Amino acid sequence: MANRQMAQAPENHLRLSWHDTQMMATLSPQTVMDYFCRKSNPFYDHMCNNETIRMQRLGVEHLHNMLGMEYILLHVAEPILYVIRKQHRHSPSEATPIADYYIIGGTVYKAPDLANVINARILNTVVNLQSAFEEASSYARYHPNKGYTWDFSSNKVLSDKSKTDKKDSNAAKDDSSGTLFQKQRVDMLLAELLRKFPPPIPPMLQNLQQPLQVGPGADVGMGANSAENNAIGPLDVATESIDMKPPPEKKTK
Repeated sequence: MANRQMAQAPENHLRLSWHDTQMMATLSPQTVMDYFCRKSNPFYDHMCNNETIRMQRLGVEHLHNMLGMEYILLHVAEPILYVIRKQHRHSPSEATPIADYYIIGGTVYKAPDLANVINARILNTVVNLQSAFEEASSYARYHPNKGYTWDFSSNKVLSDKSKTDKKDSNAAKDDSSGTLFQKQRVDMLLAELLRKFPPPIPPMLQNLQQPLQVGPGADVGMGANSAENNAIGPLDVATESIDMKPPPEKKTK
């Protein structure tokens, strides 16, 4: 039963190629259709309109007046590339493409469609990713204290690369530690910030720093003393608090 199903399954033409050594040397745009329409070519369908006009000895121009499946020469890039299209003709001006075949160096291949191209690319990507994950997981090691680590000792190329990466990272750290901002001292930065943004002066110190105003009825000596005090500068807070204390009282015996 399995052999019967395999026999009924259609053959995959994407894995086939065909060539005729006798006609490869004389291949040209005038003879390429005769070369493709040989009976030994597995890509050629003998029930097409091309075979009908060959049996009737008619020209290729009669294909436009017939309905059904046909083969036409679509593109020529002498002397190596020829593209032949298989299509179904509905009218002299309307035809539906079915498949394309290209001849390179005398060998005929079937051109894959867009679905086959996408499937092949996706399959190739998945296979490469799977092999990459399997190779990466083979270098993973687990320790109860350290957790998961990488061990590339079995692969000399990866081991040398990991050592080189460590050296480059250490060199980058050394270079980054030598920047201008990191070389400046913290106290210099704090002094610069203190100069730009000075702290507010307490109200008690602001009153001491203001000069005494002399009125019209004030004593001249008082004004002189105030002037002298202004010349000396602001009073010290600690000294002023000591002078304002009353004298100690005498204890009775």
